[in-house]
Amino acid sequence: MSFRAIRVTEDEQGRHAAVETLEDERLPPGEVTVDVSYSTVNYKDGLALAGKGIVRTFPLTPGIDLAGTVADSADPRFAPGDRVVLNGFGRGESKDGGFAERARVGADELVPLPDALSTRQAAAIGTAGYTAMLSVLALEDAGVAPGDGDVLVTGAAGGVGSVAISLLAARGYRVIASTGRPEHGDYLRELGAADLVDRATLSAPGKPLASERWAAAVDSVGSHTLANVLAATRYGGTVTACGLAQGLDLPGSVAPFILRGVRLQGIDSVYAPMESRRRAWTALAAELDPAHLDSITETVALADVIPLAPRILAGRVRGRTLVDVRA
Repeated sequence: MSFRAIRVTEDEQGRHAAVETLEDERLPPGEVTVDVSYSTVNYKDGLALAGKGIVRTFPLTPGIDLAGTVADSADPRFAPGDRVVLNGFGRGESKDGGFAERARVGADELVPLPDALSTRQAAAIGTAGYTAMLSVLALEDAGVAPGDGDVLVTGAAGGVGSVAISLLAARGYRVIASTGRPEHGDYLRELGAADLVDRATLSAPGKPLASERWAAAVDSVGSHTLANVLAATRYGGTVTACGLAQGLDLPGSVAPFILRGVRLQGIDSVYAPMESRRRAWTALAAELDPAHLDSITETVALADVIPLAPRILAGRVRGRTLVDVRA
C-alpha cells in the first residue's frame, strides 16, 4: 500500500520539505501501525519545515503529534480499530512523525484515546493542549487554589496559552493574559481571560524583584519574559515553564527563589511518563470546553502545511492549526 507524507530532505543546496508518496515498506520499525487521521502544526513543526535545525536525521516526516486508528499491532495492548493519540517521543525530530497518512510507532508511545474525545479533537488539542494541561496539573499539585490570586498566562494567543486560559478559567482561576496582539483581546476574553497585559511590559530586561502581582503563572515564552514573571510572582507562588518562544536563556536572579520562596516548575511534554500522559488526557476529556476548542482551531490539508512554517515562527498563527492528513 502507498500513503502520502511530508518529507524533509537535505542536500548540498540545503533542506527541503515536500509531499511525497511512499510505500508501506518505507515505514520504520515499530510494534503498531496507525492510520493517521489528523496531526497539528506546532512551533517545533515550523522549525522542522523551515529547515531550522530541529530535524536530526534525513529524510524525515515532521509532525510531533498524531491521532488515528490502529491498523495493525504486534503488541497485545492495542488492537485494530483502537483510537490512539501520540505526542512527542522524538517524533518529527529524530523519528518519523504525524504529517503522513500512515505511521508505525512504538506501543509504549501511544495513549488510548478517552471515549469522550474524537481523533479530531485529540489532534486539535495536540502537544500544545496536553502541555497546557500538564502545566495546570502542576499548579494544582503545588497547591495553587483559585482564591489565591491572579494567574498569568504568557504567549496567550498561542496554542499552549489559549488552552491554558480555557482550562484555568473553567477551574475558577482569575486569568490574566499576556499578549503582544491586542487585536485578539476579544478572543482571549471569550476563552476566559479576565484582563490583558501587554507582553512588551514583560519582554525587556527587568529588575531582580518587582511588585508582587501573580499567585502563579504558565509561561511558554522563556528568556526575559520568564525572568520578569518570576520577579513579580507572589510569595510562595509557582510558575510553570514549558516553552522558549523568546529564547532559551533565563536572564534573572535567584532573588524570587530565596526571598519569596517562588517555585519554578519545568514542564516536559516530550518524554513525560505514561502515568502523567494518561492523567492529562483524562483531565482534558473531562474539562476542556469543546466549543472553546472549536473556536481556537483552524483546519488545513496536508499539502497546505509547508507554507505555514514562516507564519508559525513569526508568531502570526492564533490558537491551534489542525492538519487533516487525508485531505
